[in-house]
Amino acid sequence: MFAVLLLAAFTMLRLALSADSLQSLESDAARRRLIRISLQLVPFAGIAFLWFIGVIRDQLGDVEDRLFSTVFLGSGLLFLAMLFIGAVNASSMTAMLAGPDINAELWAFGRTSTQELISVYAMRMAAVFTLSVTTAGLRTSAFPRWLVILGCLVAVTLIVAAGEHKWTQLVFPAWVLVVSVVILVTRPPTREVAAEQTENPS
Repeated sequence: MFAVLLLAAFTMLRLALSADSLQSLESDAARRRLIRISLQLVPFAGIAFLWFIGVIRDQLGDVEDRLFSTVFLGSGLLFLAMLFIGAVNASSMTAMLAGPDINAELWAFGRTSTQELISVYAMRMAAVFTLSVTTAGLRTSAFPRWLVILGCLVAVTLIVAAGEHKWTQLVFPAWVLVVSVVILVTRPPTREVAAEQTENPS
């Protein structure tokens, strides 16, 4: 759910802001409506992300590495906090467009600070989250090898390119979607061992 909602929100936001000048947004009600819809999806995506964190910890189970689990939990919560703050800032800026007189300098400040918060800081935390989850999955054999390689590539992409190339930010929710599918079809190693011991008590 997080992956689908955030992919939808980011895609709608990027399409609406393809021409992000103040004049174009003031004159185009359809773009403003698209921005509002995308921002309304963010809280629900955040709730689903918290559940995703819980599922990851459950997947690691008894073999969970405390070091990497602490890093992925902290980076995940920081990412979510920055995402929410950025959404609040964007909502306030969208509300400004309904006013008769818009302060262009205030608008530019809000746009720049929101873009920096999401594209730089939040995406870097997403990269740390991806890398720490990938490392924990590798150390505990909870993830297949190809998923570990994919996670490393996603983390590098978010660190290197997410700030300049906004569309690359979509790789994070896409990675979450792939991980979710793998978790759905893969049982944690500890549970497999427990099941074998139950079937063969000797």
